[in-house]
Amino acid sequence: MLDDAGEPVAAVNAYLRHLAARDCSPNTLVAYAHDLQHLWRFLSQQHLDWHKFRVWHAVEFLGYLRSLKIPLSPRRRSIAEAVTIDGKPMAQLAPATVNRILAAVSSFYDFAILSAQLESANPLEKTHDHQQQRVTSRHRPFMDGASRQRPLRRRLSVKTVDRLPRPMSDEQINALFAELHCKRDHALVRLMLDGGLRPGKALGLHLEDIRYGQRRLMVRYRNDHPKGVRAKSRFERVVDLHDPATLEAVNTYIMTERPKDGDSPFVFLVGGAGKRRLEPPGYPALFKLFIRACERAGIREPWVTPHSLRHTHATRMWEAGMRELTLQKRLGHASAESTRTYTRVSDREVVADYRRALGLDRVESSAEASA
Repeated sequence: MLDDAGEPVAAVNAYLRHLAARDCSPNTLVAYAHDLQHLWRFLSQQHLDWHKFRVWHAVEFLGYLRSLKIPLSPRRRSIAEAVTIDGKPMAQLAPATVNRILAAVSSFYDFAILSAQLESANPLEKTHDHQQQRVTSRHRPFMDGASRQRPLRRRLSVKTVDRLPRPMSDEQINALFAELHCKRDHALVRLMLDGGLRPGKALGLHLEDIRYGQRRLMVRYRNDHPKGVRAKSRFERVVDLHDPATLEAVNTYIMTERPKDGDSPFVFLVGGAGKRRLEPPGYPALFKLFIRACERAGIREPWVTPHSLRHTHATRMWEAGMRELTLQKRLGHASAESTRTYTRVSDREVVADYRRALGLDRVESSAEASA
């Protein structure tokens, strides 16, 4: 990372090398570098050395982040709240982004203490989250309180909205597939919808990962994609695909449209006669084909993204009766809290209790008996 004067920041670069040695993804390194650049600009404005950054400076840093205005990318002009300054659209940092920056700064100071570069305490230290310990939930797993570890939270943070996922409706899904004219795109989107795969998992599939006889996929962790596509999770898992339309779409693409003259192990390849022929597509290609199909179908909205297919799959499985534990395994979530995001969309037990409270079950039972 370079400062505003173009000079390398030795402390941050050492931290980034540490993250690289831990095998963090390149996207993580870039994100931490951008986050810590905000800190260094604040320190430059305050004429403050990073060793002298204290808790009271952290409070000022939070105010600096909340007042910061950044140029708005043309891609985000339709989905971000912006103001115009000197004729240029500018956006304010989202609360989740501010919290991520504070987390990056806290992690950097933890490393500085660990590497003996800093003798004082972490200005963004964590504390025990006693409020979370008092929260009761019927979804808590067995032996939840047996661990000696206690939940932690950062002393300094911004309140965020815990938003519900937005699954796509059946009408939107049908309209989307009607506008996918390429067999490759149809198979790719179908896999993400019926398998609940993230974009990185779907784009990184190898031919050997498809088990037609067992009707399943072997979702493995790899980092060999030439376009930098990487899986978010390091947990390898098996994804069953008992919907015949899914494997049929993949098999049709492989047998009829996938280029035969390449030796690439990846399932999805670029066809045609262009210079990128036989290359596996990356994130930009997936995003572009998805957005174009949504625009043709008239369903383009800010929240409709390729990841919406995973939200749709998880919500469908939960509403169809899949248990929380099995849904967690199918989605590959390391924490049950991630899976509970989808259970809040439609909680069957809440609906059942609500119907019993209104007496609707008794009314329907009486109607069926009289019939």
